[in-house]
Amino acid sequence: MPLKTPHINRRSVLLGGAALPLAAATASPALAAAEMMGVGTTRFNRVKLGGFEVTTLLAGTRTVPNPQTIFGMNVDADTFAAASAKANIPTDAAQFFFTPTVVNTGSELILIDTGLNPAGITAALETAGYRPDQIDTVVITHMHGDHVGGLMGDGGETFAGAKYVTGAAEFDAWDMAGNDTFEAKVRPLEDKIAMIKGGDAVASGVTAIEAFGHTPGHMAYMLESEGKQLVLGADFANHYVWSLAHPDWEVKFDRDKEAAAATRRKMLSMMAGSEIPFVGYHMPWPGIGYVETRGDGYHYVPASYQLML
Repeated sequence: MPLKTPHINRRSVLLGGAALPLAAATASPALAAAEMMGVGTTRFNRVKLGGFEVTTLLAGTRTVPNPQTIFGMNVDADTFAAASAKANIPTDAAQFFFTPTVVNTGSELILIDTGLNPAGITAALETAGYRPDQIDTVVITHMHGDHVGGLMGDGGETFAGAKYVTGAAEFDAWDMAGNDTFEAKVRPLEDKIAMIKGGDAVASGVTAIEAFGHTPGHMAYMLESEGKQLVLGADFANHYVWSLAHPDWEVKFDRDKEAAAATRRKMLSMMAGSEIPFVGYHMPWPGIGYVETRGDGYHYVPASYQLML
């Protein structure tokens, strides 16, 4: 007697096909778990400001324990803990970010600060599509090691084809006091550095702002293009909560703590009042945000897509 061929239609094929992977998965041993990859992030973030392109570079990041040894040195532990809890951040550790910035004006490629070392800034630049030999101008906001560290290495100058710019007051202060980092990274370039003061232009649309206190001649920079503005704030404020919500809290690395607090209030008030975004060298990556007035202090609002349009 001949076998009867079952009727096969499209529905039975689809259902049968759908069932096979499930049956196979049930019969097979469990697949190995995916490998843990660790925390990761991007190395650059590029936005536009009028006719400029502004690229923040993550030249390094690290976790720092016991942040109240750095921030809020003039308040008690309970006050520091309460402010941190309100912002949903821990009190036993903080994440530091080191964020140089590239400004492409269309005619010049300007690097603002150089990170901790040549390897870090070179890798971040290359990820962003730039080479060190493309940099026309290197601007140093101040002489702390995490800003000048990428200037020089075992191979000599990292940006050998660039010109250098820094504040005269800042250079003079370190020239008199000196330290190993200054002598190794900055001193060899002395004859190539142009000294400026507040109000001077590095390039068309890039103007120095005196923001003294963190160091004796610390500079910020105002970018202006096609009616748009953005402040490169460097270290006038070092933490998005402890320095903005509480601008009078003392910071270990501020050389003149009273002047630094006054500068913070002046800069934050200006940016909040004019709704000008800023890049903060140590703000949470990618380091670009806005300022709102909140009570007696200020509030950091990370940029979303405003500078993409």
